[in-house]
Formats: sequence, C-alpha cells, structure tokens
Amino acid sequence: MTTKLTVGVIFGSRSVEHDVSIVTAQQVMRALDPDRYSVVPVYITREGGWLVGDPLRDINSFEGDRVAEMLGIKEAVLSCSTDFKGLIIPPISGLVGRNTLRKLDVLFPVVHGSHGEDGTLQGLFELVDLPYVGCGVLASAIAIDKAMTKTVLSAHGIAVLPWEVVRRTEWVRAREAVLDRLEGRFAYPVFVKPATLGSSIGIARVTDREALGNYIDVAANFDQRVLVEPALEGAIEVNCAVLGNDDDVRPSVCEQPITWEEFLTYEEKYMREGGGMKGAERKIPAPISEELTRHIQQTAVAAFKAISGRGTARVDFLVREKDGQVVVNEINTMPGSLAFYLWEAEGLSPRNLVDELIRLAFEAHAQKRQTRYNYKTGLVAHAAAKGLKGVKGIKS
Repeated sequence: MTTKLTVGVIFGSRSVEHDVSIVTAQQVMRALDPDRYSVVPVYITREGGWLVGDPLRDINSFEGDRVAEMLGIKEAVLSCSTDFKGLIIPPISGLVGRNTLRKLDVLFPVVHGSHGEDGTLQGLFELVDLPYVGCGVLASAIAIDKAMTKTVLSAHGIAVLPWEVVRRTEWVRAREAVLDRLEGRFAYPVFVKPATLGSSIGIARVTDREALGNYIDVAANFDQRVLVEPALEGAIEVNCAVLGNDDDVRPSVCEQPITWEEFLTYEEKYMREGGGMKGAERKIPAPISEELTRHIQQTAVAAFKAISGRGTARVDFLVREKDGQVVVNEINTMPGSLAFYLWEAEGLSPRNLVDELIRLAFEAHAQKRQTRYNYKTGLVAHAAAKGLKGVKGIKS
C-alpha cells in the first residue's frame, strides 16, 4: 500500500478576505482523496494565531469566532528549521506538558489576500524548504499588487489600463493636489481600488470629485496605496484560469461573470442565491467569439509566465467586443474555490485538480533543490587571521 502524503491545508489569516479563505479551505479539504492524503487543517486566526484540530474541518465551527475555545483545538507553529519539517504542537511546552511534532509532506495554502496570497507565507515555506502548492514568493508579491502587476505586464507588452497610485501619506498631506492630478489624467468615471486587496473589497466606481475623495478615504483604510484607473465603458468581465509550471501551462475555458451592479461586488461573488463560493452567476463558456477566446487564453498564459507564476491562477480581463479591446484587469494567484468550476468545465474534477496542484508543488520543489545555496569560502578564516579591518568593505 502506498504511504499517504500528509498535507497541511493552511487558511484564514490576518486578511479582510479571511471568510473567503475559510470557505475555500473547506472545499479543498473535501476534494482531497482520503485514500491518498492525511489532511491536517491549519487555521490562522484573525489575530495571527495558528491552530490545529479536527473541528477545523467543519465550517460550522467558525460561526461566532469561537473556534479557539473548542475541545480538540490546540495552538501550533510551523517549524522554521529544515531539520524538522512540520508543526510543533503547542509552540511552548509547560512543566507538565510536552510538544508534539507533526511531520508534513506538502503545504496547501488557501489564504486569500494579505499575509498569505502576497508572498509572505510563501517566504516562510521557502525557509522551511517544504513543497507548497501555488505561486512562489515573487509571483505572489507581484500579483497581489495591482499597480506592480500593471508595471510588469506592460513591460511584457501585455495590455492593461493606465493607472495612478496614491500613497496614504501623500493623500493625508496633499488631498486637493492629488485630486487635481487625478482629474488632469483621467476623465470620469474612474475606479478606486486598494492596491493589494481582492474580492472587490474597498472598490468603487466614481463619477465626480467629491465621490473620488470619499472613496480614496475608504480605500486608504484598507491599504497604504490606492490605485485609480479609468473605467472601460461598455466592457464585460471575462476570466480564464491557468494551470502548470514553467513552459507547460494550459488555460481553462473562459467565463463571463454576470453582475447586476456597476461592477461585480463581494456580495454578488459569494452570497447571491444560496451563498457559498458559487454565488455569482456566470456564463461558461463566455459568449464571445472563438478568436477572442483564443486571444484571452493565450494572454492569460503569457501574463502568468510574465510574473513567473506556477501552479495555478485566475486571470481576469476586461473585454470590449465592439472595438476588440482586451486588457488584463488583475491576476489572482489564489482564486476563490481555486476556480474549480472553470476546470470542471474542462473535465477536470476538484479531486483531480488538487492532485495536479500537489504534483506541481513537488515538481517545483524538485527544481528548487537543483539550485546551490551552500558556497563556502576562506573569508571567515581570513578575517580571523588578519582582523576585520583587513576585509574589504569593513571600516574601522
């Protein structure tokens, strides 16, 4: 019998998308084949504490934010030493208690937004030297930042809308000057967005100076940097997921999310008609031409490669068929539900998708292990013999 892989599913965290992460994690844990994997749910609280325990498998446990008080829940921490790759439970032992070590074979992060999708958690995984699902530090850090995504994609010749960035400190210091600059650059309507959030949180479409100022105030509460860009009037949203590593990346079918508002809100994405992560209505495949579909799929793959992506992502586009304009709106390296519904339309079940993501995680880790990190020199011995003053760059 093949030994089961122990998978640490990490979710929650200090993020305004905390609740979305809980739902995605439940879907991922349900999709993991119990005959192949031993699943260890790892919940990061809204305050940043790490918890483990069987109640984390039940979404009802999270009502009322009392999960930490439940029987069977214990504090934990991920070991940062490569000598032991896994969880230490609890992090600190007492006079009568002892630590338990839980070895992990692969990590499956499903944290959306801050402190998870932004490269911070991936940096921890790199230190631990454990295989992990999804994009690495660089791709995660680029994609979470809407302005940086535009900068990178523009450098690769991929179309994006023009943009301006407003820093919170600049906004507080020179509010009217910032508004003058924005109105000099863009005609209304414009969109105001926190630079590093997803799930449509803090986003607004505005049509006058007063609203622009008000919604920059709102967005600046969620982020230190606010992105302002013109609205592409008459455009529809079209999304396409991608899957793979390096040059072996394939796109999914395209979808058109349907909105009854000026843009797709958080409530429409997750809470319309019965809730869950399939709350939004969508057309799959998107009702666009085959030629336009191929262009979007090719651009999605190109954008994923441009940020050095791996594993999976969902690339969101704005499309205006009347003049053929197609621009990348954003890249989600940890899409809600892992875009299960897009891959199911391709004949790839959620169980098959998580299997493939874990395979890609081990493939990426094997590539990393081919890189040399240990480089010994005689510098320390030289400094010990000659003194620090004799070493280049050291001043007395």
